[in-house]
Parts: sequence; structure tokens; C-alpha cells
Amino acid sequence: MASRKKVKKAVKKMSPKALFLAILFFAIVIAGYYLYDNYFKEKPEVKGELSFHFMMVGNADAGDCVYIKAGDNDILIDGGSDYDSLDDIENYVNTYCTDNTLEYVIVTHADLDHIACFAGSANGQSLFDKYEVSTIIDFPLSNKDTKAYERYQAERLAEINDGNTVHYTALECYNNQNGAKRVYDLSADGSLKLEVLYNYFYEHESDDENNYSVCVMFHHGDRQFLFTGDLEKEGEEKLAQKYDFTQVELFKAGHHGSTTSSNEILLREIKPKICVACCCAGSVEYTDYLPSTFPSRPFYERISVYTDKIYVPMTVDLVVNAEKPLVDYKGTQITNYDRGDQLTPLHGNIVVYSEADKEVGVTCSHEQKVLKDTDWFKNMSVLWAQSPSFS
Repeated sequence: MASRKKVKKAVKKMSPKALFLAILFFAIVIAGYYLYDNYFKEKPEVKGELSFHFMMVGNADAGDCVYIKAGDNDILIDGGSDYDSLDDIENYVNTYCTDNTLEYVIVTHADLDHIACFAGSANGQSLFDKYEVSTIIDFPLSNKDTKAYERYQAERLAEINDGNTVHYTALECYNNQNGAKRVYDLSADGSLKLEVLYNYFYEHESDDENNYSVCVMFHHGDRQFLFTGDLEKEGEEKLAQKYDFTQVELFKAGHHGSTTSSNEILLREIKPKICVACCCAGSVEYTDYLPSTFPSRPFYERISVYTDKIYVPMTVDLVVNAEKPLVDYKGTQITNYDRGDQLTPLHGNIVVYSEADKEVGVTCSHEQKVLKDTDWFKNMSVLWAQSPSFS
């Protein structure tokens, strides 16, 4: 407080000319730093190739399973959406992973739609049975006491006991403890990196399991690609407070494009150029009111401020169901559509790829149009319009 008063007195004693020169000096310093940081500072060079594969997982349930090819590294984030996704995941990964080894497995949190194929069914195999895994990184905290979580822990322990696997929590990684690293080099030249970000809920309890999600950033030169699992609004707020984010090339939509994730507080920091929601478009899996279908209307409206490059792997038909009408958030019936059984690709398997001397691109195995230009979106927009009261 005393020093602040001294500064005020000193400023008052300054002549107008001296004050002007002081302000000018600081303005030049700030402008110089901005110019250096944005135009003259040497930026990491994009070398080699990095690709993110958002695959169809064989059923209409939402779930995350993303395969990443980073140089010579094979990486898998999560193993959803249900036990019967195992064959689809294995068949896809084997197209790219030729040595049966995953250098990194990242399991974001303990919900079934993220751990199912690492847990394995009661009588079936898991992804840990299918592949050798070098490093497992997962969540420090969980509220789960499910059979699936118990099986995940048992399968993880068996993989570690084979002798070729190390296991760290994301908090150990962030703190560089016990051999874990906050940043992993994925290429010899340092152009490819995996950074484990800090999440407040690595070491603080939450009523929402989603908030325990492991958050990671991939770096390809000066390009960034952000994954936050199913982190919810409270977790996103903490993340945005912690980091001075700059624009990201890719953001994997939080919580499958639900109403409760991908909030403005995070989006205005990262300003994503591309967004992929791991879900089955049109699914009313967890709710029976229409705006919360995956991907949700509020999610779309928030993300579309920054980009129209929004993609979803699959879609499921909405069919008439007189016995289970959909309602708006106040409980008012708005239509009688429900999820049908017809599962079809929307964008299909989605690959976001980054290469030197090229813009980050997207290729899809099915529909190439961005979400807003698809027939699914046009039809869904009609249904969304029936619930204008949602906010």
C-alpha cells in the first residue's frame, strides 16, 4: 500500500512532458513485445505428420475412442463406447499400428463410454489383451464403484505386471513425479509433443465424474490440438483460468457435444478452427428432451461462433414413438420422436491431419460436408425449432 502511494505522489510531481514521455516509453515497450512475439520470435517448425482419427465405434451410444498417429507413435485416447466396440476399434487401429504396440494410452475418466474396451466384458478380452502398451496415463480421482471400473483396474494392473508398461496419473505427469513427464517428445527433432495439462479436479473432488477428465494438448510445431475428455463447465472455467490459451487447430468437443460442456469461457480462449463431437448424432441416450440430443443445439450455437468445421461420426434415425414423447426442459411435450435402430455414418471415420507446408485438413470416409450443410442438420433444425424456450 505504501509503495502504491509513493508511485501516485511521484506521478503527481511529474511534469506533463515527463508523464507523456513515460507513457510513450511504456507504449513502445508493449508494442515491441507484441511485434516480437507475433512476428519476429522464432516459432516451432511443423515437421513430419500428425493425424487424429475419430472412428465409428459400432453402436449408437456416445463414447470416445480416438486413435492418434504422431510420427512413429501410436496413441489411443479412451476406449468407448461399449463392450461391443472392441472389434471395430481393433480393426481400425490395425490399419495404422503395424507393430501391435501402443506407445501411449490415455484414459480420461472412469465412465463406461470411455473405459469399456479397456475394461473388457466379464467374459471377453480388452484392448490391453490386444496390444502391448508402453505408457498408460489416466485420471487421479474417481467416484466410481462399478464392475466396469473394477475390471478396468484389473486389466490395467495385468498390463503393468507384464513388465513392459509404466502407469502414471495425469497429476504425476503434470508434476513430473515418479518418472512421469508433463511433456513427452513424440519426435526426435522435438516438433511433435504431447503435453499433459493441469486440471483442478486432479486433486479436488467433484460431484460430477466428468470433471476428473485428463486434459492434454498435442503440439505440432506451433499448431495445437486440445482434448478435454468430458470436462464440464466448472472444470472448463478452472482450465481457462490456469492457461493463457491461443487458438487451437482442433478441439475435441467436451462431453460428446452436450449442453453442459464446450462453454464460452473456454471457447473464447481457444477459438477452435475444427471441432469433432464423438457421438451418434440425434441420440437421446441420456435424456428425453430434444435440445439435449447429441450434439446439442446449445453446443452447436456456441461452437459455430468460431467455426463451421464441425463433424460427427455417426447418426441414428429419429422415429415416431407415441409412448415416449420428447419434452422441452419445462416438461412440455414438443414432439414424439425417439431414437430408432438405424445406425448410419454421418461423416463416418473422421481424420484431422497436420503436415508441413499445408493447412490442417479434414477427410471423412462418408459425408464430406460440414455439419450445417448435411441433411441430418437440416432435418434436426426443424425439430430444434419446436423448442424455442430452451436456454
